[in-house]
Amino acid sequence: MAEQTRPEDLQSIPALLERNARRWGALPAYREKEFGIWQSWTWAETADEVRALALGLLVLGVERGDRVAIIGRNRPAMYWSMVAAQMCGAIPVPLYQDAVAEEMAYVLDHCGARFVVAGDQEQVDKVLEIQDRVKGIRHIAYLDGRGMRKYDHTHMTSLADIAREGRAAETRLGEELDRRKAELTFDHTCVMLYTSGTTGKPKGVVLSNRNIIVTSKNSAEFDHLTHNEEILAYLPMAWVGDFIFSVGQAYWTGFTVNCPESPATMMSDLREIGPTYFFAPPRIFETVLTNVMIRMEDAGRIKKWLFDHFMEVARRVGPAILDGRPVGLGDRLRYALGDILIYGPLKNTLGFSRIRVGYTAGEAIGPEIFDFYRSLGINLKQLYGQTEASVFITQQPDGQVRSDTVGVPSPGVEIRIAENGEVFYRSPGVFVEYYKNPESTASTKDAEGWVATGDAGFFDPETGQLRIIDRAKDVGKMADGSLFAPKYVENKLKFYPNILEAVVFGAGRDRCCAFINIDLTAVGNWAERNNIAYSSYQELSQHPKVGDMIQAHVEEVNRALAADPMLSGCQIHRFLVLHKELDADDGEMTRTRKVRRRIVEQKYADLIDALYGGKDSVHTETEVTYEDGRKGKISATLTIRDAAVVPVSTKAAAE
Repeated sequence: MAEQTRPEDLQSIPALLERNARRWGALPAYREKEFGIWQSWTWAETADEVRALALGLLVLGVERGDRVAIIGRNRPAMYWSMVAAQMCGAIPVPLYQDAVAEEMAYVLDHCGARFVVAGDQEQVDKVLEIQDRVKGIRHIAYLDGRGMRKYDHTHMTSLADIAREGRAAETRLGEELDRRKAELTFDHTCVMLYTSGTTGKPKGVVLSNRNIIVTSKNSAEFDHLTHNEEILAYLPMAWVGDFIFSVGQAYWTGFTVNCPESPATMMSDLREIGPTYFFAPPRIFETVLTNVMIRMEDAGRIKKWLFDHFMEVARRVGPAILDGRPVGLGDRLRYALGDILIYGPLKNTLGFSRIRVGYTAGEAIGPEIFDFYRSLGINLKQLYGQTEASVFITQQPDGQVRSDTVGVPSPGVEIRIAENGEVFYRSPGVFVEYYKNPESTASTKDAEGWVATGDAGFFDPETGQLRIIDRAKDVGKMADGSLFAPKYVENKLKFYPNILEAVVFGAGRDRCCAFINIDLTAVGNWAERNNIAYSSYQELSQHPKVGDMIQAHVEEVNRALAADPMLSGCQIHRFLVLHKELDADDGEMTRTRKVRRRIVEQKYADLIDALYGGKDSVHTETEVTYEDGRKGKISATLTIRDAAVVPVSTKAAAE
């Protein structure tokens, strides 16, 4: 079993690949769907492909310590390129494929990339556009050459040609490659990943082989992962979670990584693969549930009755059955019948029927959404992590899963809570440094290895599990001294399928106000069922009935906040529905869908002034960026609404 191997015996990803080719040579390592057909590569074939690419990179002149940028969607050859770079002693630096050229320019220049592996013409074009500003790039390799036949190939080569040249160079360069591979130790850099840049420029997080391999081993053992698992690799390759799941844990345990044909086919490919180990951010689970409920609204009367009846049974006893707690025989029989008629077919339709371990993280997930999946018998759990931790800080053990906590410390992780409530951790996964940024490194990680998360939290006295309240820097005080925790309130609003995003303001002010983004899919379906005509997102967002619906959600959140003595002062007094979605291309969000609060406050200062100025509406003009990089402006008149708040004692709120 992979889990019984000592990590100190295998000190690099290439070493793990070599072991996997020996141990599980005939078992599938990767699958990719292309033109509707799944293609498969065994571990032995993967080792051969990676070695050929590594030799080809040596032919191109890749040296020890060179940065090799990887830009593209999840495909086996892109993962092989990362491991091939490591085999050469180089450092892979994956970038977000949806980043605009300007964002790429900063990362490529900052990391000093000398080589780029691009997925297709779109990514190559972005690199060529900025090549005058990023002087260090010597060569571009590409996977899909469609549309580039007439490009100047003086400094461009297809990955297929690189692999071909590599195989031809085995006799000449094979010993040199073996030397470089043998040099790799725990202390060598495994990967450099850039943070999302919520509050400023992205930082290059340097993670060593020790960070990745020991964390992958510990987290895999926690959930008893084996080489029999199947995962779907669909999240950005530049995100630390994908690197841990699709490279670290995959190479440690030897399980199979499946790459969908495209983002558009992800859900259908998920159904075909039926992963046993699955991660998704809350928004994915929320979207899937919204689509289920929309379909059930249109279902026949008998089918709708069966769904409602058996979901009531599932909500009542499903989580207990999943956790192995005692349940009466009658309820067990009813649940078993529900599994035949409703739960089983539904899980099969969603692609969730084989999930043994499921995780969500990144944002808080609504309790009702979380409980829905667990009631179906899906072992969905929560974890808490950061890029700087090589993902894992806490995980939820089987049988001890709650919607309001994020688990116990992962194996090898120590956690302490500072006097101001900020969470600190120390673990084998703690990053080496921020590249070229010693000041930020020193302010984040102390001499003893304790890392400041920037999150405020506490250990639940009943369960011993960690609860995260908010970003520590965002937690403040209202003018009357009561607690202001915007992220907590925003997450409660986003639990409603109709609300895609929310931004709450109130630090130092006498009351809280909010921006709301509607979810076009959910609200659009609701509008269709209610015969509400609209021609654009902007028109739908400002429809009076949409405003009524959002107001009802806001007021329901206010009632929940009023019941919490610590957070009752965070009730939302006024809000508006934005005329456009907050977008990463407009700088309003990061590529991982986190709000850049400071930029939003600056960009929409006129709207904030209107909220606090008592206006009933406000006219605004906003600059937007289109997919092709062009910029334009949209204007709109936004309605401002007052929400009912529950009166509370100021003294109680402040205390």
